[in-house]
Amino acid sequence: MRYTFKTHNTCAKNIEFELDGNKVKNVKFLGGGCPGNLQALPRLVEGMTVDEIEKKLSGIMCGMKGTSCADQLAKAVREAYNNKK
Repeated sequence: MRYTFKTHNTCAKNIEFELDGNKVKNVKFLGGGCPGNLQALPRLVEGMTVDEIEKKLSGIMCGMKGTSCADQLAKAVREAYNNKK
């Protein structure tokens, strides 16, 4: 199933991704952000589980924002997975 998550306090406005069970696929960041990071993150997390992504990316900060695109991705996949149950 495809999910869209509206980010908070990041340059990217939305994150789209698919969940196959607890595995994440086809991540896309939309609406702005650092092009290199927004290409790298989807490649790095492709096929990872929600738990793996959350463990590796939760708490990463971008400057003084209190979050980052990586942190928002961790929140997005966890929220989608929990709502799917």
